[in-house]
Amino acid sequence: MGFYDITWICDPDREGVTRPVPPAGWNVQFVHPDDARALLPRSECAAVVLDCPLPGWSAADLLEEVQRSIPGVPVLMRDPEATPASAVRLARLGVQHFLLTGEDPFAAIEAIVKDHRSADLARLASSLESAPWERFLVGRSPEMRQISQIVRLVGARRATVLITGETGTGKELAARALHLAGNRGGQMVAVNCGALPETLLESELFGHVRGAFTGAWQSRAGRFEQADRGTIFLDEIGELPLELQSKLLRVLQEREVQRLGGSETIKLDVRVVAATNCDLQERVDRGEFREDLYYRLNVVPLHMPALRSRRGDVPQLARHFVEKICRAEGLPLKQITPEAEQRLVEYPWPGNVRQLENAIETAVALSGGRAMLSPADFPVLSTSRPRALVVGAPVVSVPDGGLDYERTLAGIEKSIIEQALRKTNGNKKAAADMLQLKRTTLSAKVRSLAFG
Repeated sequence: MGFYDITWICDPDREGVTRPVPPAGWNVQFVHPDDARALLPRSECAAVVLDCPLPGWSAADLLEEVQRSIPGVPVLMRDPEATPASAVRLARLGVQHFLLTGEDPFAAIEAIVKDHRSADLARLASSLESAPWERFLVGRSPEMRQISQIVRLVGARRATVLITGETGTGKELAARALHLAGNRGGQMVAVNCGALPETLLESELFGHVRGAFTGAWQSRAGRFEQADRGTIFLDEIGELPLELQSKLLRVLQEREVQRLGGSETIKLDVRVVAATNCDLQERVDRGEFREDLYYRLNVVPLHMPALRSRRGDVPQLARHFVEKICRAEGLPLKQITPEAEQRLVEYPWPGNVRQLENAIETAVALSGGRAMLSPADFPVLSTSRPRALVVGAPVVSVPDGGLDYERTLAGIEKSIIEQALRKTNGNKKAAADMLQLKRTTLSAKVRSLAFG
C-alpha cells in the first residue's frame, strides 16, 4: 500500500464516531468541518473524506465547499444515515465513492486516488502526444475524427480547401488547424469577405500602389502578399462580388497578384482556405457565383457539422471551454454538475459551438466563487422552448363544396418549407436538418412546389 496525505472531515463529538487507524506511513488529518474551510486551501491532500452527518452542514454544502477550496481532488463519503436517493444525488454532485459499513476505507481511498492519478497521467500523455493543431479540433465524434484525418492528410500540401458549415461551427478554427498542420513558415492571414465594402476589398486582398486611388498616399501590400509562404483564410467567400471573383480565380490559377494600379506581377507561395455558411452550388445555379471559381476552391471539401448532430462532443467541448475561460480569468478550475452537463447535451444549440462557448463564459461569471456550475448558471437553458405544432389540430377547414386535396396539401407543405428557409437564411442543409429531411429530399420538394 502506498503513502498518502488524506483530510478526513468529521465530528469528533458525535456519538459512536470512530477514527479508523491509518496504515503505516499514511498522514491522515482528522478535522472538524468548521476548521476545514481555513485548512483546505492550504492542503495538498490526495483525497478528502466526509464523515457525515456533520453539525451545521448539509452534505451537499460541505461538498461544494471542498470542491471550491481544492478543485479536482477526489471526495469520498461515509454516512450511515444516507438514503439511496440522497446518495445518488451526491454522486451526481461529485462524490466519487461511498464508504460502506465494514469496508476497509483506506483500500477504497487508495483505489480512488490511483484511478484519479492514472486519469491525470492519461490526459497529460494525450496532450503531449497530440500535434499542436489538434487543440483546435475538440471532440471524438465520428464527424470530428474524419475532419482530423483530412487535416492530417492535406495539412502539409498546398491544395485549396473549402470549409462549409453553419455559422458558429468552428470553420476558422479548422482553417487554423490546417495552417499549423502544414508547418508553413509564413503566417495565417484572415479576411472576412462579407465585412468589407466592395470598394475596399480589392485593395485589401491584392494591395495597391501609390496614387492608385484618392487617398493612396503610399504603396501597400495586400493580404495575399502578407500571407506569402503561409495561409490566407477567405471567410464568407460566397459574399465576394462577381468582379473580384474573376481576379481571385486568376490568383488561384497563376499563384501571382498585381497590386491595384500597378503592373508588376508578384509571385506567391500561399495556401488558400475559403469558408462559407451558404450553399455555393445554389449560388452558382443562380448565376451569383462563378462555377469555375467554385471548382477551383472546392479542391478539398471540409464540412464542419452542426453541434446538434454531434451531441456526444458537448461534454468535452464544455469542459474545454471551462478550462480555457478559467485560465484566462485566473480562476480556480470549475466543474460542471452532471445535471447541467445533461441539459447542455439536450439543448439544440442553434448558434453551434460559438453559442456553447458564450454560454460557458456566462455560467463561469454567474457562478461567482462556487466551484460547480449548475443548470441555474446557464440562462440559455431556461429560455422557453417554442411550442410544437399539435399534429392532430384541425389546420384546414373543409368547405361544404369540397376542396382540391393535393393543391391544399402542397400549399401547407410549401408554407412549412418557406418558414424553415427563412429561419436558416436560405441554407437548404440547415433547413433540411430543421425539418428532419434529407437535403436531396428538400431540394426535390422545392423544385416540385415551384418556389419563386
